[in-house]
Amino acid sequence: MANSSTGKLKVTQIASAIGRKKDQKQTLTGLGLNRIGATRELQDTPAIRGMIYKIRHLLKVEG
Repeated sequence: MANSSTGKLKVTQIASAIGRKKDQKQTLTGLGLNRIGATRELQDTPAIRGMIYKIRHLLKVEG
């Protein structure tokens, strides 16, 4: 899931937040994602991995 040489994860939102629980919407916002197709490059930290794991069904992760 992660590229150990750079310590970055490329995260893309692949599903809508409409109809999701409030905490899932807040997690998407916390990752900086707000629409389908939005992509962010994030540091590979345990906190970020936990957020990704929580909403893994809404994301595509590349490392």
